[in-house]
Amino acid sequence: MSSLAAFLTRRRGGARWDWTDAVTFLWLAAGVFIMFGPALWLVLSSLKSPAQLSEFPPTLLPYEARTAEVPGYDRPLPLFVVTDEAGTRTLAEVRRVGTVAQMVDPENPAEIVRVNIANRTPDRAVGASWGNYLDPFLRFDFLRYTQNSVFVTVVATLITLLTNSMAAFALSKYSFRGRNAVMLLIVATLMIPLSVILVPLYSIVAGVGLMNSLWGVILPTVATPTGVFLLRQYMLTIPDELLEAARMDHASEWQIYWRIVLPLTAPALAVLAIFSVVWRWNDFLWPLIVLSRQEVYTLQVGLNAYAGELNVQWHYLLAMTVITMIPVVLVFVFLQRFITAGIAGTGLK
Repeated sequence: MSSLAAFLTRRRGGARWDWTDAVTFLWLAAGVFIMFGPALWLVLSSLKSPAQLSEFPPTLLPYEARTAEVPGYDRPLPLFVVTDEAGTRTLAEVRRVGTVAQMVDPENPAEIVRVNIANRTPDRAVGASWGNYLDPFLRFDFLRYTQNSVFVTVVATLITLLTNSMAAFALSKYSFRGRNAVMLLIVATLMIPLSVILVPLYSIVAGVGLMNSLWGVILPTVATPTGVFLLRQYMLTIPDELLEAARMDHASEWQIYWRIVLPLTAPALAVLAIFSVVWRWNDFLWPLIVLSRQEVYTLQVGLNAYAGELNVQWHYLLAMTVITMIPVVLVFVFLQRFITAGIAGTGLK
């Protein structure tokens, strides 16, 4: 920690400040705010109650209204700070009629005080609405959505690594007529948006009976041109002499692929695995089209259930959005070094 602090606080001028130091710190602070400001706002907003989310102007920190038990009333009454001719005091609201609130002093509940709502402010304290995170799992079926997303992400990633590495192995280590044309055709499919192939893809999935099935979400997306290109470029760096030596030792093509090529391609496979996890976990459009039964919803489709035609449950939507961000953030935090190594090695030949 001391070395990190020394690195972050070092200055170009040594002991004294230089104008470039101020510019650098301001530039870095602005970058940190732009990158992490929206995420921080999302996390703090997910801890707010529905009433506080609709307030204007909005507040950064989550607050909860203070209440008090007043004799003669069955339920706790909300507290307000009232400022009028009598001074500033804390009163509890009994009811509100138009612009006038009927309030009582918690210490003297017998006397009703009528206060204009413009002269009062809620008495609040910083507090989190943890029910935003608990209710979707306890009252709704969000746990099942999470299990479905985990299944789709894990299985699709494993199949993607297997199929793409096989295709990359054939396109990088075998010489046959039309190899470059096939690779060019695969890369060209990157320019075709999903909306163009959506209808024929839907017809195929419906024809083979995979509608309302998680396999209907997994199988159409496992072959990715990005993965084939990434792995092929990395496999081109593996010497062909190594494979010829294995053939001279009577190794089969499957053994060469499984025991030699795949271990040497581990950095690129790690990069593709990270990308695949992010793609499958955040995928929304295709699962929305294929899945119509709630028991097979993924997380992203389940989040859409909180946005009705007339009412949007923002407190649940924001909280579950934070939950869906956690796996992606962990992937980048712990595996970012594989991204750098894998992409850097892909360009070598």
